[in-house]
Amino acid sequence: MFALLFGVISLLYATVGQAGGTAFLALMAFAAFPATEMRPTALALNIVAAAYSTWVFNRNKVVDWRKLRPLLLSSVPAALAGGFIVLDERVYKTTTGVVLLLAGAAMMVRRNGAADPDRETPLWGALSAGAGVGLVSGLTGVGGGVFLAPILIALHWASPKQTAALSAPFILANSAVGLVGVLFAGQFPSPHVGLYAIAALGGAMVGTVIGLRWFSQTATRFVLAGILLAAGIQLLFI
Repeated sequence: MFALLFGVISLLYATVGQAGGTAFLALMAFAAFPATEMRPTALALNIVAAAYSTWVFNRNKVVDWRKLRPLLLSSVPAALAGGFIVLDERVYKTTTGVVLLLAGAAMMVRRNGAADPDRETPLWGALSAGAGVGLVSGLTGVGGGVFLAPILIALHWASPKQTAALSAPFILANSAVGLVGVLFAGQFPSPHVGLYAIAALGGAMVGTVIGLRWFSQTATRFVLAGILLAAGIQLLFI
């Protein structure tokens, strides 16, 4: 049952380039997983789901690697550092939940910016955003995509479709180095992580195809907004 739920979560999130870290954590919290297993398990599932999405997006030549490089340059070391730190769970959930709710609401009421020309991403802005999101990724196990996406769209640094393509490799890189830090901190994934990973991979395969072939810019924006709102509610109340 849990494997099936992980697969459904992965499918929904993959439609907009996300891996599902927030929902993975919420599901594990609801199921009373040991706290020491939650973060490494979420990061491991992020890696599996984001790896497939990254491969598909790159094969379809929709990843803007030039725009992604400065984000990764600062986020990867920050995610590694965050992995070594054990954060108070309640403080994280409350703060992050409020931020995600505000981001989701702002995206719902924002006019469609798909046709607007992207602003050139300033180097200092990309480095700052990458470092902040990377640190949160390692600290919490969410992968960082749900934080990166509203930043890119709100600042007109990328369209909704471009944001989906950028989010997958961003989550993959930060989840991988974050997991290294977490393992060194003495936290290890659930013994059933292999089964959960298979389900997450299946969900990512279906969700990525749906996002690429059938979602318009507007649909992508509204689905992402719904995911942000759901993630915020999960973090606040579960």
